[in-house]
Amino acid sequence: MSPVANRFVLSVIAAAALASSAFAGTVTVITSFPKELTGIYKAAFEKAYPSIKLEILNKSTTQGIAYLRELPVGQRPEIFWASAPDAFEVLAGQNLLENIADQANKQVPAKVGSYPVNNPQGLYLGQALAGYGLMWNKRYLAANKVPAPAQWADLMKPVYFNHAAMSSPSRSGTTHLTVETLLQGEGWDKGWSQLLQIAGNSAAITERSFGVPDGVNNGQFGIGLVIDFFGLASKFTGFPVDFIYPDVTAIVPANIGLVKGSKNADEARQFIRYSVSMEGQLLLLDPKISRLPVLPASMMGGKVPAGYPDPFELAKRAKVNFDSDLSESRYNVVSSLFDQTITYRHKELRAATKAIHEAAAALQKKPNPEGLALLKQARDLAFTPAVGAGLAGDNSFLALFTANKKDASANKELTGLEDRWNAKAKDNYARAEAMAKQAGAR
Repeated sequence: MSPVANRFVLSVIAAAALASSAFAGTVTVITSFPKELTGIYKAAFEKAYPSIKLEILNKSTTQGIAYLRELPVGQRPEIFWASAPDAFEVLAGQNLLENIADQANKQVPAKVGSYPVNNPQGLYLGQALAGYGLMWNKRYLAANKVPAPAQWADLMKPVYFNHAAMSSPSRSGTTHLTVETLLQGEGWDKGWSQLLQIAGNSAAITERSFGVPDGVNNGQFGIGLVIDFFGLASKFTGFPVDFIYPDVTAIVPANIGLVKGSKNADEARQFIRYSVSMEGQLLLLDPKISRLPVLPASMMGGKVPAGYPDPFELAKRAKVNFDSDLSESRYNVVSSLFDQTITYRHKELRAATKAIHEAAAALQKKPNPEGLALLKQARDLAFTPAVGAGLAGDNSFLALFTANKKDASANKELTGLEDRWNAKAKDNYARAEAMAKQAGAR
């Protein structure tokens, strides 16, 4: 081989080795977290471990799960990082997570309230803690003479019509947890009735969860149903907002897990270990992040700001002992039912809700037995869920929503069911609106 050819071959080998080395040092993270959080972690981790690069792949939690399902072994991202423990149960059930118990920080308490911080089987770790509640724009409420809410149920009142916003559980893992928390706290039937009334009062069902806090921050919406860090980050970075945990809430971990069949597992383990270390936990206190650490304040070296929420104290008074197994078992049912009867029929639900409020106000001024009976029928039509508690707990019914997507007959049955929910919701809302108007006229 000539010297020129030899140098060419050596240069190709060197370039390949360099590329391989660079590739081996890359950890891809699937996450639903905002860039304000991921950017801070990426910069801090790469400074601490300059040989490893983080690649952030932002997807909603449900999109992230679907993405992982489709990828073969050897082509999967390394880390799944999200706020939804029920989503991690879905991944664990599909054998998509590696055991990372050896990466846990031994100073982290075993439980927050009655809920395990780390997965007992070691398949994922709690990296932060989270609760669910209400944020509002103080200037908006003052300008519109709307009182600040204290509980989820407040948002069913006529005074809040067109002033609130929420996302959909199919579009957002954190919204799914918020919805599931309300359902577990109030019970299936009452919880869905409240959700339908809150959604009927809402100005919008946003495309992504961060559309809610963004809208509250800029005054597009007055009130938003959010995971706590959206409200706290806005509050601590100077927006004119406030945030409250309702009584019916839960404090559960936001998790991090190592994907089975990924390329660079060793480097990924280093990031997981870093994220639950003292250094990684302190990053959560950055005002732009404003998350609740899994390390108690007493172990944070006096660096937790005065007045910062204490998740372990919040968990003591939270009324919901969140059941992630229950949530995981009906994960797809909740998302589908919400979309077919709320997201896709929001315009009709809002119209029915508005007519019901107007009829109630008219009948309060001038009561009428026939009108009150019609109003009750209208409420029942608009605010009764398409699926009752009995069916929601039926395993054969739930199995329809977890069937293999390649099963044509199961898909046909599911699509037909969803279409019937959608059509029934449209019909019910139209009838409810007409009855409410008739009741008001009486």
